[in-house]
Formats: sequence, C-alpha cells, structure tokens
Amino acid sequence: MKLLSNYKYWIINFFGWILFSLFMLTIDKITYVQDASINKLYYLLSEGVLCGLLGFVLSFVILYFIENHFNIGNYSKVDVYKLIAVVVLTQFIYHGLLWPMLSIPAFHFLNEHIDLTILQKLTNVPHFLVYFVVWLFVVLTFKLVYYINTIKVKQLELEANLKEAQLNTLKGQINPHFMFNSLNNIRGLMLEDADIARDMLTNLSETLRYSLTKSELNSISLEDELEMVENYIEISKIQFEDRLQFEMKTDEDALNEQIPPMIIQMLIENALKHGISNIKSGGKVHLSTLIIDRQLQIKVTNSGTLQKNENSTRLGIKNIEKRLELLYGKNATFTLEEINNTVVATIKMPIV
Repeated sequence: MKLLSNYKYWIINFFGWILFSLFMLTIDKITYVQDASINKLYYLLSEGVLCGLLGFVLSFVILYFIENHFNIGNYSKVDVYKLIAVVVLTQFIYHGLLWPMLSIPAFHFLNEHIDLTILQKLTNVPHFLVYFVVWLFVVLTFKLVYYINTIKVKQLELEANLKEAQLNTLKGQINPHFMFNSLNNIRGLMLEDADIARDMLTNLSETLRYSLTKSELNSISLEDELEMVENYIEISKIQFEDRLQFEMKTDEDALNEQIPPMIIQMLIENALKHGISNIKSGGKVHLSTLIIDRQLQIKVTNSGTLQKNENSTRLGIKNIEKRLELLYGKNATFTLEEINNTVVATIKMPIV
C-alpha cells in the first residue's frame, strides 16, 4: 500500500504532527510557565503549530525514500544505513529552518528575537528527533503489518491454488482407473457373450459420461452419486452374475448432502475388486448412508478379508484419503477395517 497516494494518510499525518507537537511543546511548557501572558500563550501555540507543520513537510522526504528505495520485506544493512542518513538529513533541514521560522511569532507576539547559541540549539536536537522517531515507528509498523497481511493473503491464495491443482490431479486419476478396470471386464466377455459385452459397453458409456461431467466438480449431491453407483453395479453384475449381491440403505434426509464426486463408486469398486472377486462363491456388498451428529456417514461392507497385495497400487484408497484431506482437513475421516470376515470402509464427513 502506497501511503503517498493515500489521502487518508495525509489527513491523519497532518493533524497527527500538529497535535503531537502541541502536546509535546505547548502543553508541556504551559505546565511550568507561571503567570504566562496571553501573548506568551499565543507564541507557544504558534511554536507547536510551526514545529508540527515543519515535521509534516519533512516527513514527506522520509516517506518518499521508504516507499521508493526501502523494501520492508527485503532490506539490507545498506538500506538501513541509507534510511538513517535520510532521517539525519531531515534533522539538519528541520533545525536549519526551525529557528528562523520561530523568530517570526516571537517578534510578533513577544517583541523578541530568538538568539540561541549553537550549544543551546544542539540540546534541542534530541527533543525534536523524538518526533521523527515516533512518526517513523508508526509508519514502519503500519507497513510491516500490511506486508505481513499481504504475505498471508498470498500464502492462502497459493495454498488454494495448490489444493485445487492436487484435486484436479486426483480427479484425473479417477476416469483412467475406472475405465481400465471396466474395459478389462468387457475384454473378458467379448469371446464369451458378445450381446452381454455390448450391453456392458452401453452401460459403461453412460457411466463414463456421468463421470466426465461430474468429476469436474468438487462436490455433487449424494442422490446423483447413488444413481451412478447403481449403474456401476449393473455393469458389475454382468461380470459377477449371481456371485454379487448388493444391498443399499439410504437415509432420505441425506440425499441432498454434498459429497466429492465418485467417492462412493470408488469404495464399491474397491470392495468388488479386492473382496468379491477373490471369493469363488461370491459375496455381498452393503452400502449405507446416514446422518449422525451433523456428519454424513458412508459405510460400505463387503464379504472378504483385508489382504496385503504387494502388486496393488491402492490407488483408489489413496485417492479417497487425499481428496478428503484436501477438502475437509481433519474434519473428515476414512477407515478401512476387517470385522468378522467382512471388510468395512467408513467415511465420515461434515455436513456443509
């Protein structure tokens, strides 16, 4: 933020210098001047106003240097030395102009001339230097706070952009992963039953159309996701036939809640690939969605056991975990556990 082009700064700076000088000079002197005449009071007021005006004008020199040659976020020792030199220069100018200026109200109100020795003038230097030190401290503090806030905003923007890029990367993994498994299933059916393979391709095209349009979004309604899951189950039943039993229990109050697209489909796909497909007699997959304590709970239970497969990339599981982390942070959880020869995958996410 450029203070030089901010009219509010000039207004505050002007009255700040005047009031500060009146407080430091006029009020201070009045407290120990006894039986002061009205002319003496006029002179003291004039002295405070003139000192404030002179400080206001010379503060422009320092501020001009700060805003054009002093980077508050990346300064060197040389820059600090230059800033000190500029402040010292303004002090020479200040004291060079101050006493001739004060002679005018002194002669007008007191009929006196200010005739101070060099030593007397030098003893006033620390007093007037305080004015500029206070002003400089306020300006640098303001600029530092503004710089820190700017850095925070940029950091939040970078984090948001990074999160969006990571989400897009993860969503880009969904379609190839899903298509690869589905095409493998179709390939296995081509020589066995061309009609069934054709029906499977039709269902696959509908599913892919859905995934391509919805995966661009960060969230969709649970109802839309469940429709996609039902279509995916129909595709899978062509492969598994009677080996697959699917049940779904849905809380109607949760149908309009927003969830990451295709996250349930990936749970179902994982249950079929690593659970049902490894059981000769097949098994059951049960999907339930309900709201508990202001959280949406999605649970997929399938027959089978948790098996460690070194050749498995666990792409689907990693994808789910990372997307939940990016979208909800610690407010969402994902667990995968084995309970009584069944594998239970549970997602809990806050209701938005």
